[in-house]
Amino acid sequence: MKDFDAVAVGRRVLSAEAEALSAQSAALGESFVRAVDLLNAAKGRIICTGMGKSGHVAHKIAATFASTGSAAFFVHPAEASHGDLGMITRDDVIVGLSKSGEARELADVLAYAKRFAIPLIALTADPNSALGRAADAVLQLADTGEATAEVNAPTTSTTLQMALGDALAVALLERRGFKPQDFQVFHPGGKIGAMLRTVGDLMHGFDELPLVTAETPMREALLVMTEKRWGILGVTDTAGRLAGAITDGDLRRHIDGLMEHTAGQVMTPGPKKTVPPGMLASEALALMSDPAPAVTVLFVVEDVQPVGILHVHDILRAGVM
Repeated sequence: MKDFDAVAVGRRVLSAEAEALSAQSAALGESFVRAVDLLNAAKGRIICTGMGKSGHVAHKIAATFASTGSAAFFVHPAEASHGDLGMITRDDVIVGLSKSGEARELADVLAYAKRFAIPLIALTADPNSALGRAADAVLQLADTGEATAEVNAPTTSTTLQMALGDALAVALLERRGFKPQDFQVFHPGGKIGAMLRTVGDLMHGFDELPLVTAETPMREALLVMTEKRWGILGVTDTAGRLAGAITDGDLRRHIDGLMEHTAGQVMTPGPKKTVPPGMLASEALALMSDPAPAVTVLFVVEDVQPVGILHVHDILRAGVM
């Protein structure tokens, strides 16, 4: 087919789906608010279900809910009719997906939800379908047609279902105040896990801190600085607070008569850059890279007390970029 243009077809499909997403966004309203309320009020799990392509999307939506702190899983509607309905409790909420809303396999799930007053959210193109009529909240798919109009294969409709699932998950996590630190619990591995590691996850603890008091003679302070091998020395006050730091630059500036000084006399008061243990490691890396001034080591401070130390190599080894 010499007239076939793959790029043109690809652009047509992507444009059709982008337009459909814009239409879906414009159509969001009270039913979406109702759906988020139902999800937030559920004491149990979020049960996602659907047949065929809608089932595949339901799998993904369940995974997204689970990864953002909401207990969720997929129940196959056909398997539900053969015993898996027992997996759904009165405390759960069901998210049912079907473009037509008439998938026969959903019938037992709908009846079960009605029997036990289990809240039901529908993602369907037809609010008057069996699924739509049974639902407590209907998220109607935008009426834009599939990207393959000639054969009507599920394309645009499944894109809209997936996007609505993402919208529900994000709205729910923001309503619940879900934080990046919470997200890290569910993503300990891979790039996402690395980017969500905290300073406390990577820092070296108190025993490895290069610390001396302000009254410590420089002869003793240099021994501590050399032993700990961080290239920096923290100086504390009488209350154990980090009062300053000594770097190679400070040593050079006081080279004349260095051994006659105390650590407090040589230090640069109040380190300009310290971090709390709860800060994301990626944020600490950005602070290190800030040229005012750029540093390779940070003291970790909690309640004005030094609790650890972090080197740029610790962050890079963890895969944080």
